[in-house]
Amino acid sequence: MQDAAQVEDRDEVFRRIFETRQREFLRTLVTPEVIEEHRLSPLGQHTEPLDRLLIYFNRRPLAERYAIVTVRPFEAYRVVILSGQRGVPPKEVDEKIYTSHTEAQHAVFMRNVQDLLES
Repeated sequence: MQDAAQVEDRDEVFRRIFETRQREFLRTLVTPEVIEEHRLSPLGQHTEPLDRLLIYFNRRPLAERYAIVTVRPFEAYRVVILSGQRGVPPKEVDEKIYTSHTEAQHAVFMRNVQDLLES
């Protein structure tokens, strides 16, 4: 993190501190139980830990978000990462094809969890 003297906007300094602390807390919510809960039911009502993770993942900047692309309707799906720039297409993250939308949603969740744990 940059020193406060290097950043002129104090709001930006505090936002970075808040984001760092929030990620530290969210890492503690990632458990095998939460991952299994999402695998079984990616949509709908969730426990508080899973809800907190999903809200955090959904409010990230577009350039850091994953999405699902339908290769063949109801048969094949791929995970991509958005560019965050108008007119720039998303990039495929791997060659894996998912056979259901639910499976692809869980793959997006797991990529978000991996990014959170690595940051």
